[in-house]
Amino acid sequence: MQGKLRGQLEVPKDTDGPALLALARALPNVQKHLEGMEVVKEVVVPGRLVNFVVRPAKG
Repeated sequence: MQGKLRGQLEVPKDTDGPALLALARALPNVQKHLEGMEVVKEVVVPGRLVNFVVRPAKG
């Protein structure tokens, strides 16, 4: 099922978007749910959330 909270991070407020994406992707539960999926869009709201919009990978 999609649309669920997969993990939480505590980072400094001044952490930039690319660093937040890398940290979020490094979480084991996030990695598990990104396997076999194509990331369509990455949404970063600094200080709030990181969201991955995914769909099953083609092929």
